Amino acid sequence: MLNSNKNKTYMIVLTGLFAAITFLGVQVFRIPLPAAVGAPFIHFGNALVVLSVLLLGFKYGAAAGAIGLGIFDLLNGYASFAVFTMIEAIIVAAVVATIFHLFKHDDSKFYVILLIAIAAGITKIIESYVQGVIVSLIAGTTLQVASIASFVSLYATVINSISTVILVSLLYYPLKKIMLKNSH
Repeated sequence: MLNSNKNKTYMIVLTGLFAAITFLGVQVFRIPLPAAVGAPFIHFGNALVVLSVLLLGFKYGAAAGAIGLGIFDLLNGYASFAVFTMIEAIIVAAVVATIFHLFKHDDSKFYVILLIAIAAGITKIIESYVQGVIVSLIAGTTLQVASIASFVSLYATVINSISTVILVSLLYYPLKKIMLKNSH
């Protein structure tokens, strides 16, 4: 029982740490870009959500990602988007966890991690497109205008998705090694 509580406490601490790192990955490393819909920017938040899920599992990783990105939105003038952002992070986390589960958590082959990162990037692109359409429709545009405006604004998400694939591919194995070393 004591060991179980110790492990749960350890996982909660790691969740908080990953939430803080995710927040900093957006707060510190962001480059604003012009867009027809929203205020997109290049950042490392999505990659950190994927890494959180791969390293902590769905429950703790999704919580870390949603909390980190949600806090960023709340503190940086995007409060109206915070719920969208948190839901998007949880959806990406679910996609990552599902694919990882389908591969029986076998990360011994690099292509598994690469495939997961690509799927996360594609999921984020779809989410951003849908969110852009919804925001434009709420603003009073027609569906055609909303669809075009959202599509034109996707370039930042595509760049972030590419950076997610690169960062997850580069960072997953070293971070896993560090976490395994420190978990004993």
